[in-house]
Amino acid sequence: MLAQVGLLGLSQAGVTVAAFGSQVLLARTLSRADFGSLTAVLAVVSLTAPVAVFGVSELWLQVFGQEGARAYRWVGPSLRLAGVACAVLFLGVLAWSAAELPDTTAAAVRALLATVVVAQAALALAGSVRQLRGDYRGLSALQLAPHLGRVLVTLAVWAAGLSVVAVAAGYAVVAVATVAACLLVSREFRRGAMPLEGHPVPAPSATSDAGPRLGHLVGATTPYVLGNVCYLLGIHLGTVLTAELLGGAAAALLAVPMSVLIAVYLVPRVVYQQYLLGKLHRWAGSDAEAVLLAYRWGSAGMVLLGAVVAAAVALGGLVALPLVFGPEYRAAAPELAVLALAVPFRFGGAAVAALLTSGGLLRRKVAYQAVGALVLLVALAVAVPAWGVGGAAGATVLAEAVVCCLLWVAARRGVVGDSPLPTWRDLRRRLSREAPRAS
Repeated sequence: MLAQVGLLGLSQAGVTVAAFGSQVLLARTLSRADFGSLTAVLAVVSLTAPVAVFGVSELWLQVFGQEGARAYRWVGPSLRLAGVACAVLFLGVLAWSAAELPDTTAAAVRALLATVVVAQAALALAGSVRQLRGDYRGLSALQLAPHLGRVLVTLAVWAAGLSVVAVAAGYAVVAVATVAACLLVSREFRRGAMPLEGHPVPAPSATSDAGPRLGHLVGATTPYVLGNVCYLLGIHLGTVLTAELLGGAAAALLAVPMSVLIAVYLVPRVVYQQYLLGKLHRWAGSDAEAVLLAYRWGSAGMVLLGAVVAAAVALGGLVALPLVFGPEYRAAAPELAVLALAVPFRFGGAAVAALLTSGGLLRRKVAYQAVGALVLLVALAVAVPAWGVGGAAGATVLAEAVVCCLLWVAARRGVVGDSPLPTWRDLRRRLSREAPRAS
């Protein structure tokens, strides 16, 4: 288990370094206005990711965790649903780009980055396929490769002094290559013949059941879509609204510290979304002790880790931001120190949110995330005109705290209930029992 989590962690470290390096090179190559505008467009495109995949990637983890090979009946209909959603959003981004005419530069950037919509959806689906197989090495390589491609693009732009349109064109090439790679690695899964981690090898009869009806499928995926939209709003809404209200230069001062937070937020994503979530779906119906251990020690450990990381981010940013991004971004250091307060809330919230997802309380989790998104929107509307970029940072922390508290109370009541919480001795006994199985 530690080796698998470590492999995913190393991959995410590579993703973090690659994404951060790209941001640094772009910030030093492009004008601050172009950099802020490009970041804002990427933020909008990122917000389309959960709608483009329409919750299918998370649904696969749920149904395969509960049904095993019988869940292959969901694959065909769910892929068609995701394909339609992805096509609609792709066309929508193209229409959004046309709205920027006669500003040909802005229109070209938006149009080229429309390909990222399709790439994000393909990557999410292929990532779930690798998780279901237990192929964490393949998952690590899959999620790292597109970021390495973007690094090559930014290096070329920096070396040649190219424009923001060249950046968008390079990202589009990487997006097309990502889609091709995802189709290649998921062939066996689409045929219904891929072995599943924790389940018997699928028999031919296991995949012959009738698939779900469209209404049932949409009803099952919609909570995942809404939950992911709320999650991404918490990350990108501040940058988007700052760009609209204060301009691209001000948005850059928020985008830089937010890029640090996005890198930090990969830690709970690795542990829960990419490693534990599929297992939690299996444990929810058969291993109550494992669920309680995840609540007691997993959530507390994530909050403690988040506090340590927050301190490192706040203190390190005072020196690192102007040194790495340039003197003009020195003004972003106070905003990063404020945003660091959100890290423990995000780490703890991710831990209990995974328990709600696997414990049959997905709709409640989404409702609380929607409350957090509403709090963020209202706080931004008040704070950004009044206090500028610093107000956007404070609003982000407030929303994270509200969501974390709501999710934690829901997990305590709905997942734990009256069950006695396991002790440290129970955790040690469980780990010692699992060690021979892993070996």
